Amino acid sequence: MSAEPPQARGATTRRRSLARLAAVQALYQIDLSGAKPEAVIAEFVTHRLGREIDGERYGKADPEFFAELVRGTIERQEDLDRTIGAALTPDWPLDRLETVLRAVLRAGACELVRGVVPARVVISEYLDIAHAFFSGKEPGLVNGVLDKIAHGLRPGDLDEA
Repeated sequence: MSAEPPQARGATTRRRSLARLAAVQALYQIDLSGAKPEAVIAEFVTHRLGREIDGERYGKADPEFFAELVRGTIERQEDLDRTIGAALTPDWPLDRLETVLRAVLRAGACELVRGVVPARVVISEYLDIAHAFFSGKEPGLVNGVLDKIAHGLRPGDLDEA
C-alpha cells in the first residue's frame, strides 16, 4: 500500500506523465540538433519544466524522472534502436520514421526495458504522447510497436488483468 494520499498519487502520476512528454521533446531536440544530452536536460530543468515560454505553459514535471528517462534512452539508444527495428516492418525501418515518432518509440522502449512501470501503463502513456503530436496512423504504430516489444520483453505482463 502506498503511503501517499490519493490526491498526491494523482499529482505524482501527472508529474511523471509530463516528464515523459518533456523527455520526448528533449530527445527530439538532441536528435535534431546534435546537442549534448546534459546541456538539453539542464535547459529543460532550468528554463522549461513548470514555466511559461512564448505563451505556452509547461507543466510541473518530475525533473529527476525526466533526466533519468532522457539519460537512460540516450545511453541505451543503440540497443533500443535494434529492439524497435525488430518490431517494425522491413519497409518502414526506424531511420525512415519522423524524428518525433522515433523519440516517442525510444523513450517508450526504454521504459519497457527498465521494467519498473507496468507495460500497460507505459504503452498507454506513450500512446497519449503520440496522440499529442499526431492525428494520423502514428499513434497506432506506437501502440503496435510498444505492444510487440512488451510481449517480447515481458511475456505474460500484458495478459494480467
